[in-house]
Amino acid sequence: MSAALTVRTERWPIAGGFTISRGTKTEAVVVVAEIRDGDAVGRGECVPYARYGETVEGVGDAIAAVAGDIAGGMTRERLATAMPAGAARNAVDCALWDLDAKRAGRPAWSLAGLGTPKPLVTAYTLSLASPEAMYEAAHTARHRPLLKVKLGGAGDAERIQAVREGAPEARLILDANEGWKPADLERLLAVSAAAGVELVEQPLPADADEPLADIERPVVVCADESVHDRASLTGLAARYDAVNIKLDKAGGLTEALAMSAAARAEGMKIMVGCMLATSLAMAPALLVAQDAEWVDLDGPLLLAKDRQPGLRFDGSTVHPPDAELWG
Repeated sequence: MSAALTVRTERWPIAGGFTISRGTKTEAVVVVAEIRDGDAVGRGECVPYARYGETVEGVGDAIAAVAGDIAGGMTRERLATAMPAGAARNAVDCALWDLDAKRAGRPAWSLAGLGTPKPLVTAYTLSLASPEAMYEAAHTARHRPLLKVKLGGAGDAERIQAVREGAPEARLILDANEGWKPADLERLLAVSAAAGVELVEQPLPADADEPLADIERPVVVCADESVHDRASLTGLAARYDAVNIKLDKAGGLTEALAMSAAARAEGMKIMVGCMLATSLAMAPALLVAQDAEWVDLDGPLLLAKDRQPGLRFDGSTVHPPDAELWG
């Protein structure tokens, strides 16, 4: 019996909305690839991202287009050359990992040659808002050990200070989402350092981040939109101290694992991040995150409800997936 690939779109409401510098979302729209081979079923979930020119329809079509190859026995290695890095390949790659684990009766981490995964502390994200609103959000979440703060340009110094006042004991990481200007870069990094911030993610636009190479960086600066897969690591260490590995950018777990090793070889630190999605998207990312300095896999915590079965969260601690979910 040959493997049959199907694809579907799902919509998951977000609890209260989610705002970054590019706008507000009220639902997470995900695309799920499912590969069935007899009684074994593998699933992978991705989030098309308009920032990279992706659409839900386009990603769904790209997944459906490889159905014949999957039926013919396409491997993850062949997939890497047949599809470009991005959300569509991520869903298919993760579905193949899940299917291989189900076929073998072994967890995906074992197939990947990794150690037994452990629970990890994930960041909890605070949406972009006024400094006053972000103070209240930080105060409400002050019990969480690691907060990720969405920023947006004007007023960011006040937002940073407000969040620190609202959650004085929490570790802080910031995500500027390409929203800072070169003229403000050193000032805002100094404000971040004074507030005890550990990391600032993508302060400048990806196509205009050269000034990062010419300044002293008092806080770890992490590439997000400036890095996708191993090919985009070239020369990055001059401008950044860390990389944010997301499976939707890298094109799946296969490339994300290889990318993590390559970034380490360049002397860079690792953050593992996510798009707004369900536990099915977070599960494979947890394998990459096992040795990361920063983990940002809180997508399910921001939804009104998660898929069941989902990952188990104890506060901000996320546990490895059961086989019923993935891998």
